[in-house]
Amino acid sequence: MSVSQIQLSAEGPQISRLVFGAWRLADRPETNSAAAVGERIRAAIDMGMTTFDHADIYGNYTVEELFGEALKSSPELKNKIQIVTKTGIKLLSGNRPEHRLKSYDSSGNHVEQSVDRSLQNLGVEKIDCLLIHRPDFLVDPDELAHTFDKLRTQGKVLSFGVSNHTVSQMELLQSRLKFPLVTNQVEMSPLCLDPLNNGVLDHCLKRGVSPMAWSPLGGGRLFHDSSSSTQRLVKCLESVAARQDLAGLGVDHIALAWLLAHPARIVPVVGTANLERLRSYGLAEEVKLSREDWYEIWQASTGHEVP
Repeated sequence: MSVSQIQLSAEGPQISRLVFGAWRLADRPETNSAAAVGERIRAAIDMGMTTFDHADIYGNYTVEELFGEALKSSPELKNKIQIVTKTGIKLLSGNRPEHRLKSYDSSGNHVEQSVDRSLQNLGVEKIDCLLIHRPDFLVDPDELAHTFDKLRTQGKVLSFGVSNHTVSQMELLQSRLKFPLVTNQVEMSPLCLDPLNNGVLDHCLKRGVSPMAWSPLGGGRLFHDSSSSTQRLVKCLESVAARQDLAGLGVDHIALAWLLAHPARIVPVVGTANLERLRSYGLAEEVKLSREDWYEIWQASTGHEVP
């Protein structure tokens, strides 16, 4: 059940096919310690999940430092992992008392300061991929492109992408860069089909880059939502799982396999505090969905057959 590797674009970077999402590490008592985080880093590496997805704001600006403490305790892990992190959102927080309100900031000064702080908090020498977390309405694409080029030349960041951007927003920034953006990280799951319809997946296929999918299990709704629409989907996922010749499959594995089956080479970002569940996610790559399986799940999600 080892997770394979994939290149986000023709020029890289190489990351794991499933990515460990660090979003809620500081919010869960079972993971809110360096020892617990270190245990999960090692478990993920052991199964081939070598890429970890962060953002400066996660855990009210505490997750990167918590992760860094875990790496400090086991420094040999640093050379075995890839770091993706994000910047551009400014939260109201006691950890950032200078912020007067929630806003977006992709100015060169903010991005540079954020990268330096992320490097320090994580205790690493480079960020494998930096994403602009949300589209900034006041973005100066020339300034941001210059900042990206500077960070790349300095060796602080190896590659760049965006998150939650429209096709036109990604294209605007790309038009100013000398090198390709390597991903657009967006919400997608069998419960959120927007990228199938808003052009994001088509654009990634056109550009030859792999999108990343956050909340690939619907933010836990597949396990906890009792609404009729979600339960309809869950029953479908269970039915598809039962037809597979693989032991131990759950609705989560089929939901991940549904994303993996798309030709855009979607990279799901999974976040779980449960070590047993984490270790099982490699099963998702072993699932073989037929086209009818895939469309059956789409139909269960939308509540109607294709036009």
